Amino acid sequence: MKKEFHHIRDNKAPQAVLVGLALKDQKVEKAQEYLDELAFLASTLGIETRKMFIQRLEHPDKKYFVGKGKLEEIMTYVKAEGIDTIIFDDDLSSAHSRNLDREVEDVMIIDRSLLILQIFAMRAKSSQAKTQVELAQYQYMLPRLTNLWTHHSRQRGGVGMKGPGETELETDKRIIRDKISLLRKKLKKIAVQSDLRRKGRDKEVRVALVGYTNVGKSTIMRLLSKADVFAENKLFATVDSTVRKITMNNVPFLMTDTVGFIRKLPTTLIESFKSTLDEIVEADILIHVVDVSHESFEEHVTVVNNTLKEIKATDKPTLLVFNKVDSFEEKEYPPFEDHPPATIEEWKESYLAKENNSVFVSALKSEGVEELKRKIFELVSDKFYKIYPNHHSFAYNQLWLKHGENWAEALDNGEGLDE
Repeated sequence: MKKEFHHIRDNKAPQAVLVGLALKDQKVEKAQEYLDELAFLASTLGIETRKMFIQRLEHPDKKYFVGKGKLEEIMTYVKAEGIDTIIFDDDLSSAHSRNLDREVEDVMIIDRSLLILQIFAMRAKSSQAKTQVELAQYQYMLPRLTNLWTHHSRQRGGVGMKGPGETELETDKRIIRDKISLLRKKLKKIAVQSDLRRKGRDKEVRVALVGYTNVGKSTIMRLLSKADVFAENKLFATVDSTVRKITMNNVPFLMTDTVGFIRKLPTTLIESFKSTLDEIVEADILIHVVDVSHESFEEHVTVVNNTLKEIKATDKPTLLVFNKVDSFEEKEYPPFEDHPPATIEEWKESYLAKENNSVFVSALKSEGVEELKRKIFELVSDKFYKIYPNHHSFAYNQLWLKHGENWAEALDNGEGLDE
């Protein structure tokens, strides 16, 4: 095979340039923001970004993705600086890859999907996640297999082969298809086991943490469960779903920390991670975590909502948690009525917060945590008491929801448990 990822695992960090397009009505600043995210993805894999290239085009160039002149500019820099990796912020077609391979020597060409797949492969810990990632990698590889060969030498026939006329490429395609088939069968068995586990939890309230990648879901999970949950300031720190049992005021529920979403998430990953995403589909309640300090968090909310629509998981009670308020930077705008919210207080009064059940917190600094717990409890207890209407803690919790910490005083003042 041509060009493998072996050097990414070496001690020396690969040096990369990033390439993106500003298409049609898209602002160059937005393309730059996307490349900043791509650089974060690359750093998660241990790749150092040296330079970014952006070209404004109506649509990707049919031959090289970028124009011939821009490609020459990129290659001049790459050769002069000894760069070993070029990363494109969109998926490359087979024609793009083939043409770029002809023009570029001794430099690895990576597109966005392949970069994300490599991160998932590095992050996957469980047998299920590893199998899901492996399936997605083979699905990504199959239509691009032609470009991975430097020669297509003829082979002799043998047992199980078509005959003397079959090429190495055809052999590999058949092997990969067989591998995909085996991995799908393996995942079906795992899915059956997962379904049995979930059915065993049918009488428990299930809450799923969802959100864009790196918004602090795992930190919130650790805060609420008081358990040792892995959290890191990197994209896709969580690939495997983590489930913890939490009890609030004698009401137990299960909370699942799920894989983060991202724009242009490879469709092969969505398909392969179906059994993991089922944790979201079958949840009773969604906690949608948002990094309010990110300048594009509204777009992140849209990306997550669109992914939830894709997996048919939008018809659930949802709490929108605006996290990282401690990192939010207030902005200064001209005194026009149509300016976007500039402060946290303005965001609390915005359409996004008011049209949703929402709360503003800093999970890292434990700010707003009591309000977060209260709102989660309202959603969880509503579901819990529908399952267990005669549970002994129902009346006490109704007092708590109404009076908070003063519930005992309300009881002393004559407010009965039967109200």
